[in-house]
Amino acid sequence: MRRAQLVPFFIACALTTPAAAEYPDHPIRMVVPQAAGSSTDTVTRVLAAALSDELHQQVVVDDRPGGALTLGLDLTAKSPPDGYTLCMGPIGALAITRHLVVPLPYNIEHDFQPIALVARGQLLLAVSPVTSFHSVAELVAYAKENPGKLLNASSSNGSPGHVGGELFKFMTGTDIVHVPYKGGAPAINDLMAGRVQMMFESLNSIASFARSGAVRALAVSGDHRSTAFPDLPTVAEAGVPGYSAPTWSGVIAPAGVPRPIVDRLNAAINRAIASQAMRQFQASIGDEPAGGTPEEFAALIGADSQKWGEVIKRAGIRLE
Repeated sequence: MRRAQLVPFFIACALTTPAAAEYPDHPIRMVVPQAAGSSTDTVTRVLAAALSDELHQQVVVDDRPGGALTLGLDLTAKSPPDGYTLCMGPIGALAITRHLVVPLPYNIEHDFQPIALVARGQLLLAVSPVTSFHSVAELVAYAKENPGKLLNASSSNGSPGHVGGELFKFMTGTDIVHVPYKGGAPAINDLMAGRVQMMFESLNSIASFARSGAVRALAVSGDHRSTAFPDLPTVAEAGVPGYSAPTWSGVIAPAGVPRPIVDRLNAAINRAIASQAMRQFQASIGDEPAGGTPEEFAALIGADSQKWGEVIKRAGIRLE
Protein backbone atom coordinates (compact mmCIF):
# COMPACT_ATOMS: atom_id res chain seq x y z
CA MET A 1 0.00 0.00 0.00
CA ARG A 2 2.73 2.45 0.98
CA ARG A 3 4.59 1.76 -2.29
CA ALA A 4 1.45 2.50 -4.27
CA GLN A 5 0.95 5.75 -2.38
CA LEU A 6 4.49 6.88 -3.26
CA VAL A 7 4.05 6.42 -7.01
CA PRO A 8 2.15 9.71 -7.57
CA PHE A 9 4.79 11.51 -5.46
CA PHE A 10 7.67 10.25 -7.61
CA ILE A 11 5.79 11.10 -10.80
CA ALA A 12 5.18 14.65 -9.57
CA CYS A 13 8.86 15.09 -8.69
CA ALA A 14 9.96 13.88 -12.11
CA LEU A 15 7.62 16.27 -13.87
CA THR A 16 8.92 19.26 -11.95
CA THR A 17 12.61 18.75 -12.80
CA PRO A 18 13.88 21.18 -15.48
CA ALA A 19 15.08 18.41 -17.79
CA ALA A 20 11.80 16.51 -17.68
CA ALA A 21 9.39 19.44 -17.66
CA GLU A 22 7.73 20.48 -20.89
CA TYR A 23 10.48 22.44 -22.62
CA PRO A 24 10.16 25.12 -23.80
CA ASP A 25 7.13 26.62 -22.09
CA HIS A 26 8.04 30.29 -22.65
CA PRO A 27 10.10 32.32 -25.19
CA ILE A 28 13.80 31.64 -25.66
CA ARG A 29 16.38 34.41 -25.94
CA MET A 30 19.08 34.09 -28.61
CA VAL A 31 21.96 36.47 -27.84
CA VAL A 32 24.03 37.84 -30.72
CA PRO A 33 27.43 39.31 -29.73
CA GLN A 34 27.35 41.72 -32.67
CA ALA A 35 25.21 44.63 -33.80
CA ALA A 36 21.87 44.45 -35.58
CA GLY A 37 22.43 44.13 -39.31
CA SER A 38 25.76 42.31 -38.93
CA SER A 39 26.29 39.04 -40.78
CA THR A 40 25.90 37.07 -37.53
CA ASP A 41 22.69 38.92 -36.66
CA THR A 42 21.23 38.24 -40.11
CA VAL A 43 21.92 34.51 -39.95
CA THR A 44 20.53 34.35 -36.41
CA ARG A 45 17.24 35.99 -37.36
CA VAL A 46 16.59 33.48 -40.14
CA LEU A 47 17.50 30.61 -37.82
CA ALA A 48 15.33 32.03 -35.01
CA ALA A 49 12.27 32.04 -37.26
CA ALA A 50 12.84 28.43 -38.33
CA LEU A 51 13.66 27.34 -34.78
CA SER A 52 10.49 28.99 -33.44
CA ASP A 53 8.50 26.75 -35.77
CA GLU A 54 10.38 23.66 -34.63
CA LEU A 55 10.05 24.36 -30.90
CA HIS A 56 6.54 25.87 -31.08
CA GLN A 57 7.85 28.73 -28.98
CA GLN A 58 9.15 32.16 -29.93
CA VAL A 59 12.93 32.60 -30.21
CA VAL A 60 13.76 36.27 -29.63
CA VAL A 61 17.02 37.73 -30.98
CA ASP A 62 18.89 39.93 -28.50
CA ASP A 63 21.81 41.87 -30.01
CA ARG A 64 24.55 42.62 -27.46
CA PRO A 65 27.55 44.06 -29.33
CA GLY A 66 30.72 45.35 -27.73
CA GLY A 67 33.87 44.30 -25.97
CA ALA A 68 35.33 42.60 -29.05
CA LEU A 69 32.43 40.11 -29.01
CA THR A 70 32.82 39.41 -25.28
CA LEU A 71 29.78 41.26 -23.89
CA GLY A 72 27.22 38.95 -25.46
CA LEU A 73 29.14 35.83 -24.51
CA ASP A 74 29.67 37.02 -20.94
CA LEU A 75 25.92 37.63 -20.61
CA THR A 76 25.28 34.12 -21.88
CA ALA A 77 27.85 32.49 -19.58
CA LYS A 78 26.25 34.13 -16.53
CA SER A 79 22.65 33.25 -17.46
CA PRO A 80 20.74 30.38 -15.83
CA PRO A 81 21.53 27.04 -17.54
CA ASP A 82 17.88 26.29 -18.23
CA GLY A 83 17.82 26.37 -22.04
CA TYR A 84 16.10 29.76 -22.22
CA THR A 85 19.25 31.75 -23.01
CA LEU A 86 21.20 30.72 -26.09
CA CYS A 87 23.88 32.52 -28.07
CA MET A 88 24.99 32.51 -31.68
CA GLY A 89 28.75 32.10 -31.47
CA PRO A 90 30.74 33.01 -34.58
CA ILE A 91 34.28 31.78 -35.11
CA GLY A 92 35.60 35.19 -34.07
CA ALA A 93 34.01 34.97 -30.63
CA LEU A 94 34.78 31.32 -29.90
CA ALA A 95 38.17 30.74 -31.55
CA ILE A 96 39.86 34.11 -32.19
CA THR A 97 38.95 36.85 -29.69
CA ARG A 98 39.80 34.56 -26.77
CA HIS A 99 43.47 35.00 -27.70
CA LEU A 100 43.24 38.79 -27.81
CA VAL A 101 41.19 39.85 -24.78
CA VAL A 102 43.07 39.46 -21.49
CA PRO A 103 41.67 38.69 -19.03
CA LEU A 104 38.69 37.05 -20.67
CA PRO A 105 35.64 37.18 -18.34
CA TYR A 106 34.76 33.55 -19.04
CA ASN A 107 36.36 30.27 -20.06
CA ILE A 108 35.20 28.94 -23.43
CA GLU A 109 35.57 25.28 -22.49
CA HIS A 110 34.15 25.46 -18.97
CA ASP A 111 31.46 28.15 -19.14
CA PHE A 112 29.63 27.16 -22.33
CA GLN A 113 27.76 24.17 -23.68
CA PRO A 114 28.04 23.83 -27.48
CA ILE A 115 24.65 22.94 -28.95
CA ALA A 116 25.03 22.73 -32.74
CA LEU A 117 27.05 24.14 -35.61
CA VAL A 118 24.69 26.18 -37.79
CA ALA A 119 26.66 27.34 -40.83
CA ARG A 120 30.00 27.02 -42.54
CA GLY A 121 31.21 29.97 -44.59
CA GLN A 122 34.20 31.39 -46.36
CA LEU A 123 36.09 34.61 -46.75
CA LEU A 124 36.46 36.16 -50.17
CA LEU A 125 39.86 37.47 -51.20
CA ALA A 126 38.99 40.57 -53.19
CA VAL A 127 41.08 43.37 -54.68
CA SER A 128 40.24 46.88 -55.75
CA PRO A 129 39.04 47.17 -59.36
CA VAL A 130 41.62 49.93 -59.92
CA THR A 131 44.46 47.43 -59.43
CA SER A 132 45.90 45.27 -62.20
CA PHE A 133 45.59 42.03 -60.22
CA HIS A 134 43.46 39.32 -61.80
CA SER A 135 44.84 36.31 -59.94
CA VAL A 136 46.31 35.36 -56.59
CA ALA A 137 49.64 34.66 -58.32
CA GLU A 138 49.80 38.23 -59.65
CA LEU A 139 48.94 39.61 -56.22
CA VAL A 140 51.64 37.55 -54.49
CA ALA A 141 54.25 38.41 -57.14
CA TYR A 142 53.61 42.13 -56.70
CA ALA A 143 53.69 41.84 -52.90
CA LYS A 144 57.07 40.10 -53.03
CA GLU A 145 58.53 42.69 -55.39
CA ASN A 146 57.05 45.61 -53.43
CA PRO A 147 57.22 44.82 -49.69
CA GLY A 148 55.09 47.07 -47.51
CA LYS A 149 53.24 48.72 -50.40
CA LEU A 150 50.03 46.69 -50.46
CA LEU A 151 47.32 47.68 -47.98
CA ASN A 152 45.09 44.89 -46.70
CA ALA A 153 41.80 46.10 -45.19
CA SER A 154 39.78 44.27 -42.55
CA SER A 155 36.56 44.98 -40.68
CA SER A 156 38.48 45.19 -37.38
CA ASN A 157 41.55 44.10 -35.48
CA GLY A 158 41.26 40.41 -34.67
CA SER A 159 38.47 39.74 -37.16
CA PRO A 160 38.45 36.56 -39.28
CA GLY A 161 39.52 38.70 -42.23
CA HIS A 162 42.46 40.08 -40.26
CA VAL A 163 43.81 36.73 -39.09
CA GLY A 164 43.05 35.19 -42.49
CA GLY A 165 45.20 37.91 -44.03
CA GLU A 166 48.00 37.28 -41.55
CA LEU A 167 47.97 33.58 -42.41
CA PHE A 168 48.15 34.53 -46.11
CA LYS A 169 51.17 36.78 -45.46
CA PHE A 170 52.95 34.07 -43.52
CA MET A 171 52.33 31.34 -46.08
CA THR A 172 53.35 33.51 -49.04
CA GLY A 173 56.32 35.15 -47.33
CA THR A 174 55.05 38.64 -48.12
CA ASP A 175 55.07 41.97 -46.31
CA ILE A 176 51.56 43.43 -46.57
CA VAL A 177 50.29 46.24 -44.33
CA HIS A 178 47.12 45.59 -42.36
CA VAL A 179 44.59 48.45 -42.19
CA PRO A 180 41.77 47.82 -39.66
CA TYR A 181 38.41 49.57 -39.99
CA LYS A 182 35.41 49.92 -37.71
CA GLY A 183 33.21 47.54 -39.67
CA GLY A 184 33.15 45.87 -43.03
CA ALA A 185 31.17 48.56 -44.87
CA PRO A 186 33.76 51.37 -44.65
CA ALA A 187 36.52 48.91 -45.50
CA ILE A 188 34.68 47.73 -48.61
CA ASN A 189 34.02 51.35 -49.62
CA ASP A 190 37.73 52.12 -49.50
CA LEU A 191 38.49 48.92 -51.40
CA MET A 192 36.13 49.97 -54.16
CA ALA A 193 37.72 53.43 -54.28
CA GLY A 194 41.26 52.07 -54.39
CA ARG A 195 42.41 53.55 -51.08
CA VAL A 196 43.31 49.98 -50.05
CA GLN A 197 44.23 47.26 -52.49
CA MET A 198 42.99 43.97 -51.00
CA MET A 199 40.72 42.48 -48.39
CA PHE A 200 39.60 39.17 -46.90
CA GLU A 201 35.93 39.54 -46.01
CA SER A 202 33.01 37.20 -45.35
CA LEU A 203 30.96 36.23 -48.38
CA ASN A 204 27.88 37.33 -46.49
CA SER A 205 29.15 40.93 -46.50
CA ILE A 206 31.01 41.27 -49.79
CA ALA A 207 29.32 38.86 -52.24
CA SER A 208 27.00 41.47 -53.76
CA PHE A 209 29.92 43.82 -54.45
CA ALA A 210 31.87 41.01 -56.11
CA ARG A 211 28.92 40.04 -58.30
CA SER A 212 28.43 43.64 -59.44
CA GLY A 213 32.12 44.13 -60.22
CA ALA A 214 32.52 46.85 -57.60
CA VAL A 215 35.38 44.74 -56.22
CA ARG A 216 37.34 42.05 -58.07
CA ALA A 217 37.09 38.57 -56.57
CA LEU A 218 40.23 36.42 -56.78
CA ALA A 219 39.60 33.39 -54.56
CA VAL A 220 37.74 31.96 -51.58
CA SER A 221 39.41 31.01 -48.33
CA GLY A 222 37.97 27.58 -47.57
CA ASP A 223 38.97 24.02 -48.30
CA HIS A 224 36.69 23.80 -51.34
CA ARG A 225 35.03 26.14 -53.80
CA SER A 226 31.97 28.10 -52.78
CA THR A 227 28.61 27.18 -54.25
CA ALA A 228 27.96 30.93 -54.55
CA PHE A 229 31.10 31.43 -56.68
CA PRO A 230 31.79 28.04 -58.27
CA ASP A 231 34.17 29.50 -60.86
CA LEU A 232 36.45 31.03 -58.23
CA PRO A 233 39.38 28.90 -57.07
CA THR A 234 40.28 28.46 -53.43
CA VAL A 235 43.38 30.33 -52.28
CA ALA A 236 45.11 26.94 -52.07
CA GLU A 237 44.17 26.10 -55.67
CA ALA A 238 45.28 29.54 -56.79
CA GLY A 239 48.87 29.08 -55.66
CA VAL A 240 49.10 28.95 -51.86
CA PRO A 241 49.03 25.20 -51.11
CA GLY A 242 47.59 24.31 -47.72
CA TYR A 243 45.93 27.68 -47.12
CA SER A 244 42.62 27.30 -45.30
CA ALA A 245 40.58 29.94 -43.49
CA PRO A 246 36.92 28.93 -43.44
CA THR A 247 34.41 30.59 -41.13
CA TRP A 248 31.52 29.19 -39.13
CA SER A 249 28.89 30.00 -36.54
CA GLY A 250 26.92 27.89 -34.11
CA VAL A 251 24.61 27.95 -31.12
CA ILE A 252 25.99 27.72 -27.59
CA ALA A 253 24.37 27.86 -24.15
CA PRO A 254 25.59 28.35 -20.57
CA ALA A 255 27.36 25.33 -19.13
CA GLY A 256 25.16 23.05 -17.07
CA VAL A 257 22.09 22.86 -19.29
CA PRO A 258 20.49 19.42 -18.65
CA ARG A 259 21.35 16.92 -21.36
CA PRO A 260 17.71 16.26 -22.36
CA ILE A 261 17.34 19.97 -23.16
CA VAL A 262 20.67 20.03 -25.02
CA ASP A 263 19.50 17.08 -27.11
CA ARG A 264 16.10 18.66 -27.81
CA LEU A 265 17.73 21.90 -28.92
CA ASN A 266 20.30 20.10 -31.03
CA ALA A 267 17.63 18.10 -32.83
CA ALA A 268 15.48 21.20 -33.39
CA ILE A 269 18.42 23.22 -34.74
CA ASN A 270 19.41 20.40 -37.10
CA ARG A 271 15.86 20.34 -38.45
CA ALA A 272 15.76 24.13 -38.73
CA ILE A 273 19.01 24.14 -40.69
CA ALA A 274 17.43 21.72 -43.16
CA SER A 275 14.38 23.95 -43.67
CA GLN A 276 13.81 25.50 -47.06
CA ALA A 277 14.04 29.05 -45.67
CA MET A 278 17.45 28.41 -44.11
CA ARG A 279 18.82 26.61 -47.15
CA GLN A 280 17.68 29.35 -49.54
CA PHE A 281 19.13 32.05 -47.32
CA GLN A 282 22.46 30.30 -46.87
CA ALA A 283 22.76 29.63 -50.59
CA SER A 284 22.14 33.31 -51.31
CA ILE A 285 25.10 34.41 -49.17
CA GLY A 286 27.45 31.56 -49.97
CA ASP A 287 27.15 29.78 -46.62
CA GLU A 288 26.65 26.05 -46.32
CA PRO A 289 24.33 24.32 -43.83
CA ALA A 290 26.20 22.50 -41.11
CA GLY A 291 24.56 20.68 -38.20
CA GLY A 292 25.92 17.74 -36.26
CA THR A 293 26.29 16.86 -32.59
CA PRO A 294 27.31 19.06 -29.65
CA GLU A 295 30.52 17.03 -29.36
CA GLU A 296 31.44 17.67 -33.00
CA PHE A 297 30.90 21.39 -32.54
CA ALA A 298 33.05 21.39 -29.38
CA ALA A 299 35.86 19.63 -31.27
CA LEU A 300 35.72 22.24 -34.06
CA ILE A 301 35.93 25.09 -31.54
CA GLY A 302 38.97 23.51 -29.93
CA ALA A 303 40.80 22.81 -33.20
CA ASP A 304 40.25 26.27 -34.69
CA SER A 305 41.11 27.97 -31.40
CA GLN A 306 44.50 26.28 -31.43
CA LYS A 307 45.08 27.14 -35.09
CA TRP A 308 44.21 30.83 -34.84
CA GLY A 309 45.94 31.19 -31.48
CA GLU A 310 49.19 30.21 -33.18
CA VAL A 311 48.59 32.68 -36.04
CA ILE A 312 47.83 35.50 -33.60
CA LYS A 313 50.90 34.79 -31.50
CA ARG A 314 53.20 34.57 -34.52
CA ALA A 315 51.81 37.79 -36.03
CA GLY A 316 51.89 39.65 -32.70
CA ILE A 317 48.28 40.80 -33.10
CA ARG A 318 47.01 43.06 -30.31
CA LEU A 319 43.66 44.75 -29.82
CA GLU A 320 43.97 48.53 -29.70
